[in-house]
Amino acid sequence: MYRFLLTPRWWAINVFLLLSIPFCVFMGSWQLGRFEDRVDNHREAEAQVTDARKDKPRPLDDLLPVTKATSGKQATATGRYDKQLLVPDRALDDKGGYYVLALLRTDTGRALPVVRGWLPGEPAPGKAPAPPAGEVTVTGALQASETPGSNGVSSRSGLPEGQTAAISAASLINLVPYDVYDAWVTLNDGDSGMRAVPASAPGGTGLDLKAFQNLGYTAEWFAFVGFAIFMWFRLFRREVELARDAELGILPDEAEAETAEAATESTAPATEREPSSTSGV
Repeated sequence: MYRFLLTPRWWAINVFLLLSIPFCVFMGSWQLGRFEDRVDNHREAEAQVTDARKDKPRPLDDLLPVTKATSGKQATATGRYDKQLLVPDRALDDKGGYYVLALLRTDTGRALPVVRGWLPGEPAPGKAPAPPAGEVTVTGALQASETPGSNGVSSRSGLPEGQTAAISAASLINLVPYDVYDAWVTLNDGDSGMRAVPASAPGGTGLDLKAFQNLGYTAEWFAFVGFAIFMWFRLFRREVELARDAELGILPDEAEAETAEAATESTAPATEREPSSTSGV
């Protein structure tokens, strides 16, 4: 009854099953490992941000360019506040609001974007406290320039004058006539009664959509294993049923139709049959 397993067709099916199962298990385990790595990186990045606040502040230029190792580190810079901008669509503790961003002109000639704090509601220039006059020294967590459209950063365009969607040199260079650092700082303590904006983990270390895509791919690969086994048993059961029917003399519908057609042809009138091949003069 099981001799069909030795046919070339079933050899191919069995080999495919034996190869597909370990392959799917390997790919599923690899995707799961990728997700676990992202979780570990996320935890390490959060711990880095927390521990960095305890470190001694270092001059800004010593920490540039911003990398995963320097993101969140305490930086200090001296200069004079110049232009102030508002950054809309920024939530803090699940409350809508905006950042108050001021550009600190340093002795290098470049300006450092400094987030002085957060205010609730819609951006309103009249509500934002004016930056301190004269020379000031700021201390805060160093952050990398933002990319519009990622990590919750708005990609809106056509904002009113005095607003910017992203805190990045590429965006700010179009709003001021001087160079801007490719980095920014969020003050440890909110300025003028505003709430301080906490530092965020370095880019690429959070539990974003890509991380959960890895988890979804893990489930898919293991689902493929179950599907392959299910299809093998389904084909196997069908072959066994056909073998039993053959032993009992029960033919499938297609075989019965072919038998009936052959019987009809054998009983057809001689005039409807094809001419004989025998020669006659």
